[in-house]
This record gives sequence, C-alpha cells and structure tokens, in this order.
Amino acid sequence: MIHGSDGNVATLCLDLDTSKALKEVVNADAAKLRHLLQACGLAFVEDSSPSGGRHLYIPLAERMDAAEARELVEALALMAMSLDPSPHQNITDGCIRVPGSVHKSGGHQTLITPLSKAYDIMRRRNPVAALLKLRAALAPELARKRALNARAVKAVAAQRTGTLPHLSLTSASEAPLRRVARTGLYDTARYKSPSEARMAVLGHFSACGWSLNQVANELHGQFPGLAALYGTPERRARLLPYEWTKVQAFTFTQAAQRPRPRKHGEKSAHINNTSRTLTTGGAGKLSSAGLHQLVNDLENILYAVLDHRLQAKGRQGISLRLLIRGLLGYMRAKETDVLDVGCRTLAAAMGKHHVTIARLLPILVSASDGILTKIADARYKAADVYLIQLPEQYKQLARELTWRKGKIHAVRPVFRALSDATALVYEAIERSRHSPTTADLVRATGVSRNACSAALSEMETLGMVQRQGHTWRTTTVNLRMLASRLGVMDDYLEQISRNRHDRAVWHAYLDRFLAPQVEENVVFDAEREEYWLPPDDAAIWHAA
Repeated sequence: MIHGSDGNVATLCLDLDTSKALKEVVNADAAKLRHLLQACGLAFVEDSSPSGGRHLYIPLAERMDAAEARELVEALALMAMSLDPSPHQNITDGCIRVPGSVHKSGGHQTLITPLSKAYDIMRRRNPVAALLKLRAALAPELARKRALNARAVKAVAAQRTGTLPHLSLTSASEAPLRRVARTGLYDTARYKSPSEARMAVLGHFSACGWSLNQVANELHGQFPGLAALYGTPERRARLLPYEWTKVQAFTFTQAAQRPRPRKHGEKSAHINNTSRTLTTGGAGKLSSAGLHQLVNDLENILYAVLDHRLQAKGRQGISLRLLIRGLLGYMRAKETDVLDVGCRTLAAAMGKHHVTIARLLPILVSASDGILTKIADARYKAADVYLIQLPEQYKQLARELTWRKGKIHAVRPVFRALSDATALVYEAIERSRHSPTTADLVRATGVSRNACSAALSEMETLGMVQRQGHTWRTTTVNLRMLASRLGVMDDYLEQISRNRHDRAVWHAYLDRFLAPQVEENVVFDAEREEYWLPPDDAAIWHAA
C-alpha cells in the first residue's frame, strides 16, 4: 500500500502504464521524468514490468500529506501521457507492484537500478529542499491542475443550480486523432493498422496548414505517439516524407472537390467571413512598407495618448487597450487597414467571448478619437467592416515620437491562464527601453500596485520574468511552450473549432434560403474541422 495508516506517504510512486500509451511513449516519458528528477536533485529507484511499463519510486525523508502527494503526481501526469496517477488518488486502496513481484501476465517486476544503489537511495531518501525544486519546476502544471479543479467545481455547481456548465479545458485534447498522436493508441475498429492511423493524423496536420518540418519537430515534443506508430527511427525517417507527400496531395484534392454553396445560383458564397472588402476613397491601397509604417505610428499614438485615455475606464479600459492592440496586430499580420474580421476571430485571439467583443467594439470606436471607424454594417455572411487610420491631429505627434522595439500583441495564448493586467505588465517589461522598476510598471500600465505586484509574482513563479535588484526583465522562456504546459493551447484550439462549427451552422442556415439542398454536414465535419494550430505565431490570425 502506498498510504500509511495516517494517510501520508513515504514514497512517491510513478506508474508509467502501457495501457495508456504505446511502449515507445512509455520509454520517452520515463526518460523525460528521469531528466526532470535528476535536474531537481531527486534520487529515485526504477523498475520495469514484462508488459513494458515502468515504475519510478521517489523515497522521501519526511512523510508527505496524501493530498499534496496526489497534486504533485497529477501535475507530473500532465507532462507524461503514460503516467497513471490513480495509485495516489485512492487513499485507502492505492497500491503498486514493487520490484520482484509476480506480474499478472507472467514474469516479474525487474529492478533496473543496481541493487546496491537502490538500497542506498531508499536508506538515505530525498530531502524537502529537493521536493521544493520539483514543485518550482512543475509550477505551470500545478497551476493548470488547480484551474482544471476549479472549473470542475464550477461545473458541478452549475449543474446543481440548473445553469449551463462551463466547457472543459481538456475536451480538445481528448479528440480521437489528438489522442492517437499523443499516445499512439487508436481505435482498431476504425483503423486496421498503424499505417492507417498515421495517415489519418498526418492528413489532419496537412489540412490544418502544418509543414513537414513542424510535424517532425513535434514528434519529439507533444506528439510522441505518432512517432511510436512508425516503430523505429530508421523506418520513420524513410516513411514520413513519403506519407506526407501522399496526404498533401490528398488534402489538395479533397479541398478542390469539396462542394461549396452557391449564391443566387451564380456566385460562390464564401465559407469564411474574412475575405477582403473593397472600399472607396483609397483605403486599403497602402504598400506593404507604408502599412507597416502606419502601424508603427499608430503604436506610438496608442502608447502616448490612447492608453492614458482608456485607463480612465477602469477594468473595461484594460480590455479596450488589449482589443486595440489585437486590431493593430491583425492589421500588421494581414497587411491591411480594412478590418472585416468577425467578433469570433477577435475573441479567439484575445481569449474572450464573442459577445464581449461585440460589446467592446462600439465603445472603442467612440473612444479612439477617429483611429477606428466603422465603414460598413454586417450583411449576410460578411462581418462589420472597420477602417484603421491615423487622424490628422496625430500625424505631427507620430512623426516626433520614436518607434518602439518589438511586436505588438493582443492576448498571447499564455495569458489566457493569467490575466489581462498580467499581459500589460509583461508587455511593459518586454518593450521598455530600460529594465523598469515596479513603480515604473505601475505608471506605465495604469494598473493598481497590488495587481501589478501579483502579476509580477505569478510571472516570476512561472519563470517568465526575473528580478535584478529593483528592476525587472524578461527571461528566455518560450511563451508558446509555457502555454502548452498551462493547458491553454487546448482551450484555444477548442475555441477555434467551436467558432468554425458556429459559422458552419449559421452559413448552412443562411444557405437554406438560397440552396435548400445544402446541409450542415456538407460545410462542417466534426473531426476534420477540429483544428490544430501550427507552431507559428502568425498562424493565430489565419486559424481564428
């Protein structure tokens, strides 16, 4: 038994099970966990089972509370797909098969760690300081697990009160093809061989705009199950380019043959609502260089004038400031000053609900002093059309100000798990000409001292910023990988897929008045439209 009579544990037991992932994934997870534990200074004992599973035992010098041990093991399970946390989730009957035990399929648990070393590790055990290092290294996973638990509590409360439950953060990660890519396990009733399962996953990558290099890089990252389906590295190196060429050709053919609804029996009706709108008065005719210069000038006006004006609107002002940043980011990515993007696209980029965006846009138009102007109302499948320009009264000021370094962002995925105020504080550090102090950040962002200190503390815990004396500076942490560890990428991709489904339902409803034979399933296929974002920041606007 893992738990003692007092409910505490003396050893953390990590069970890597082949029932949750292929043996190759189990081996990759074991290597990942070994590297993490060694980096934190933790000694452990390892054994293997005849079925290919692995056990890692981490002896503790001081007994740990069952709830704390469970939280730690569940956080480790978020980074290792094959890790089964159930032994630590059952305080009365949680158990694990120790080295030398008889296995149910025949054979025995085999000790991998040399016996003399294993005896020494179990006798000396691990100090509390090493566990603190492990908790610090798992800060993103621990935060993600707490968020999932809080959401589950809200869902239960919502069911009891009769209101709609919140959507789960993990629903996107449990999609069938994503599970195949992560674990290597597939439905044998649907795919007769690993080859068919591989082709299904690769076809979905191709349809979502991934490149061969991006797929190859993620085989050692978030999709080890796909790599395991190839068997050996040599076989993967030989077959991956060949299979990718086949799925690329298939995806192109399917896209060409996919039926599209007709408008009035003559013109094709756009499935997406982000096609460029022709305007009058010369708008939208800027060159690429001229448009980037316009965005830089607008950024200067944003920081010098508009930010301070929107600070007076309180919490709503923070959302408005991020919304105008999102519009400028879209303007730079699409190289257009005409924004005919829907509220759902902006909502996906900002981590908001589309109703919130629809409420904020008219307020931003009136508060922007001519920078953002609505030039056309939404009609049929087309969204409202807005024009972003530099008003005459700001042109002289824009010429006098110096452009800032770096790119402007709306709400990067990682800040979905944090807060809007945290996004502004991070931006102020990232784009500052000098390392700012806390007081400088309070003045620059306009958020309260308490909110700024809380944001800095949270980002320091996650390794996003570091303090040097009285000043702050950003670290080299990869925000995209941190977002994946926090679980927000799954939430983000789920929102994109949900938006695509909502658009398909709306478009199918509209097309019934023009082409009654068009059904919703012609426009939207649940598995095919479940979107996986390519690992590229620019892909966010193309996907949403």
